[in-house]
Amino acid sequence: MRLPAAESQIMEALWTRSPLSADEIVADVSTRQPWGEATIKTLINRLLKRKAIKSEREGGRHQYRPLVARADYVQAESQGLLDRLFDGQLAPMIAHFAEHRALKPEEVARLKRLIEELGDDG
Repeated sequence: MRLPAAESQIMEALWTRSPLSADEIVADVSTRQPWGEATIKTLINRLLKRKAIKSEREGGRHQYRPLVARADYVQAESQGLLDRLFDGQLAPMIAHFAEHRALKPEEVARLKRLIEELGDDG
């Protein structure tokens, strides 16, 4: 499922710990974004309509839980990025990042290990 960046902020709060009440979501997201309560509650309602989250009444309050797993979201977003910017090709994307930002030695080592592991499968 593709989510706008603003809605993904609500999801991050719920992926980190859920269930959460609307007030708890507002408190969490407000630490990262300069949004007011009304904006955050609008985003919650959008996510409910998209069926990305669900609401259940517990203890007299609505509690929200994600219906989309973070791993599924990350997979869809990363595949979308790869498709849009690199014609679905992984090597040009990695080359782009390697050319435009300094890779830490541990990142290079991890990439080498990954390539070796992938080579072992083929």
